Amino acid sequence: MNAQEHAGTDWANPLRDAQDRRLPRIAGPCGLVIFGVTGDLSRKKLMPAIYDLANRGLLPPGFALVGFARRDWENQDFAQVVYDAVKEHARTPFRDEVWKQLAEGFRFVPGEFGDQAAFEKLKETIEELDRLRGTNGNHAFYLSVPPKFFPGVVRQLKESGLADGGENTWRRVIIEKPFGHDLASAKELNKVVNDVFPPKSVFRIDHYLGKETVQNILALRFANEMFEPIWNRNYVDHVQITMAEDIGIGGRAGYYDGIGAARDVIQNHLLQLMALTAMEEPTSFDADAIFAEKVKVLSAVQLPEDLSLHTVRGQYSRGWQGGEKVIGFLDEDGIAKDSITDTYAAIKLEIDTRRWAGVPFYLRTGKRLGRRVTEIAVVFQRAPHLPFTATMTEELGQNALVIRVQPDEGVTVRFGSKVPGTSMEVRDVSMDFQYGEAFTESSPEAYERLILDVLLGDPPLFPRLEEVELGWEILDPIEEFWAKNGKPAQYEAGTWGPAEADEMLARDGRSWRRP
Repeated sequence: MNAQEHAGTDWANPLRDAQDRRLPRIAGPCGLVIFGVTGDLSRKKLMPAIYDLANRGLLPPGFALVGFARRDWENQDFAQVVYDAVKEHARTPFRDEVWKQLAEGFRFVPGEFGDQAAFEKLKETIEELDRLRGTNGNHAFYLSVPPKFFPGVVRQLKESGLADGGENTWRRVIIEKPFGHDLASAKELNKVVNDVFPPKSVFRIDHYLGKETVQNILALRFANEMFEPIWNRNYVDHVQITMAEDIGIGGRAGYYDGIGAARDVIQNHLLQLMALTAMEEPTSFDADAIFAEKVKVLSAVQLPEDLSLHTVRGQYSRGWQGGEKVIGFLDEDGIAKDSITDTYAAIKLEIDTRRWAGVPFYLRTGKRLGRRVTEIAVVFQRAPHLPFTATMTEELGQNALVIRVQPDEGVTVRFGSKVPGTSMEVRDVSMDFQYGEAFTESSPEAYERLILDVLLGDPPLFPRLEEVELGWEILDPIEEFWAKNGKPAQYEAGTWGPAEADEMLARDGRSWRRP
């Protein structure tokens, strides 16, 4: 074990009982450097999350935040930017004393990503913070930058000596998705990063894995006896995993065109949700045990034999969304009229294990769909014998357990119940659990949990290199097939996708849930 890995596990609060789970884990002395600190992600998510962590008492008193970007700013200019972001987007109430303590550790370093002098200035700034704020040489580097800059920034960190803090200190790097645009580019990126940082110091952010509801999948399955016995092919008919957005591409044409919905969402978010839904019970909840079970699932994924029948891609056309007339994808600024980039993707996968053999997993994502929602629906088989006439059960569907990741986070169980009255009529009803109603404490933002885990050196919620590469191994053949075969199907904005997606499920005798 090298010094970086050792340092992450060495520090412990001597006054804390290891068995006492009532006390939150608080990060030890450390700092965070954000590259691309002027972007939307930083302003809307990262800066507010850092303030919320400080407000909850989860950051050390001497925590430091360093911004790096192409701006001619002084430290106080940067502090004002953070202040505005916190005021607008923070989840917790603003407290002046928390802000003053936090703001004392703010620094800004102007420069280009390829500017060696700027990285030397960054190194001097970090060393100064070690002296003045007591950050002890422990720093994480957050790459909130376009993917094309990842390799250059990582190499500069190495060449300037920032990647290695020395004995009994740690340096970590945080990389936002996408992790490449196919398997070859992912391997190339991973090689660059792993040449500079040891694997346990690399944190790949998939913000979906930081959401409370996603983590609740594990609690729901493995802390309750009522679900696990029926969580298999003997009882489950199929699983649908949906991530729908009601917005278009906005100003992201430069990023989105050529990437598309499948690369942007299915390769990471939805395959990770599928792995958590389908995995076997881990021996513990440490990173290695969870990783081992997720990799087994992803390694066992089988693609359909005929991709033309069991995969669909689409593009939104003009239509009505939220009472407003909206333009189609090909009319968006910066999009070529002949673009074949998918804004909707649906695929059918199977998992070749004893638990799931023969159970299809349908994954779909899209922009400009009916509403914003992410959910996992485990749909159960119909009862093998119904002592009812057809008219008694004509409004009865299949039992389902639905995990809502966003919004209105919670769990719904759908089952049949008799309608009050003299006749025997059975209809679907729902039992609903909502986080907001069941718990007095609001769920933290995903980035709060993920940033804290990075500073603690706790990696269970971060996909590792092997998971990223397995995701591309699943998606690459589909993308190659699409590239050679026709154009995306069209669907009106505000609907639930192209008719071809409905036909895909109809061939299997099934239909999409309306979330």
